[in-house]
Amino acid sequence: MRKEITITAELRDSRGKNEARRLRVSGKIPAVVYGARQHPLAVAVSPKELNRILQSRSGHNTIFNVDIAGTENTPVMIVDWQNDPIKSNLLHADLKRIDLNERIEVRVPVHTTGEPKGVKQQDGLLELVVREVEIECLPDEIPEEFIIDVTELMLGQSSRAGEIPLSGSMKLVSPADSVIAHVIALKAVAVEAEPVVAEAAPAEPAEPEVIKKGKKEEEAEAEPKKKK
Repeated sequence: MRKEITITAELRDSRGKNEARRLRVSGKIPAVVYGARQHPLAVAVSPKELNRILQSRSGHNTIFNVDIAGTENTPVMIVDWQNDPIKSNLLHADLKRIDLNERIEVRVPVHTTGEPKGVKQQDGLLELVVREVEIECLPDEIPEEFIIDVTELMLGQSSRAGEIPLSGSMKLVSPADSVIAHVIALKAVAVEAEPVVAEAAPAEPAEPEVIKKGKKEEEAEAEPKKKK
């Protein structure tokens, strides 16, 4: 979706980790503007302005203008970005030039509305399988989201991508039979208790073995030897 937003950018003369670190200290981040059969440009932009766009309702599907001082003013989209894995700060962004007269492919979020009958009447559970679908359309006709009504879904029934209402230049790219949401049965999972194994009592120390002599041997020793 196109928005009347313009952010400014400055050309970068050098690249590399040191340059990127210097830019971030100054409150900007490195970015690249490319596409539309033109040469890519290395620029510096404000991460706050890009974050504002990414966190808006249309998110990365937002088409806005980037004004590169002394070079060009062109519509772009944020097609890729990198965040710090720990602080979540925006570190880098790729901005693609957009020709407003050419169709493009975008991924659009899908949301549901209504409470399925299969949930109210049959104690089922609504499961959202796919959270976005891919479409092709003109840049000015990119929707912020698709909303599907799941009120009539009964147990075992589903809503599919092919049922999403499209308008204007929109064309579905995702498989039409892709399940968006369905109502499933709740299954009780029986958890078997693990058998309790009684700990073996510590073995008592073995008593020293007493080797007993046989009765005959004892009697033989007790009997006095006969004189020859």
